[in-house]
Amino acid sequence: MDDRQLLRYGRHILLEEIGIEAQERLLGATALIVGAGGLGSPAALYLAAAGLGTLILADADTVDLSNLQRQILHREDSIGALKVESGQRTLASINADVQVVPLAARLAGDALREAVSRSQVVLDCSDNFATRHAVNRACFEAGVPLVSGAAIRFDGQLSVFDPRDARSPCYHCVFPEDQSFEEVRCAVMGVFAPLTGIVGTMQAAEALKLVGGFGTPATGRLLLIDSRTLQIDSVTLARDPHCPVCSTR
Repeated sequence: MDDRQLLRYGRHILLEEIGIEAQERLLGATALIVGAGGLGSPAALYLAAAGLGTLILADADTVDLSNLQRQILHREDSIGALKVESGQRTLASINADVQVVPLAARLAGDALREAVSRSQVVLDCSDNFATRHAVNRACFEAGVPLVSGAAIRFDGQLSVFDPRDARSPCYHCVFPEDQSFEEVRCAVMGVFAPLTGIVGTMQAAEALKLVGGFGTPATGRLLLIDSRTLQIDSVTLARDPHCPVCSTR
């Protein structure tokens, strides 16, 4: 770490739990962010500001005017542009030392597995069950911790699934793929703009703790966030011993 970096990340380094060693781990790490929308925006901004060295930003969509109510990674002059390219420009203005790898695709199959294998942590900021389950499988195959977030209306969720921890459940344990869950999207149901910031920022915090090796991540817990009352409930999650994704660890 050079003198400029020591100054830039000085407020982290002053924290006994982080210091120079954890900050250097952040600088040398790679995070995959699946989704550059409401959750991915604040997550990416804080990871870049905190100095996480390489961010792989994956999203196939373009910026729409309706996104700007909550997707703070994008600007009015980015309307019509790919979200990953818009995000890359914004993140470069936050921290030019952070490398941003834009993937303008809905990751699946070998491309998803390759992106996960390059990363020390994955943030699922997507908005559909199919992607969440695919990301979960790829993370548990590769042994990479997953920070999962969701936000709709005024309600948010956050959890950490860590295949390195034998006690940790996976996303499939909590939301089995063969069961029916109501899939609602903010395009239809709406979403309170700051809620995406709350959940996405919490995802960034969990990712930094996992990579830096400090604090206690929310592994095996589901945080339920009601932004109308700012009530946050924590539910302990049990691992399914018969889960087809994680039971063979």
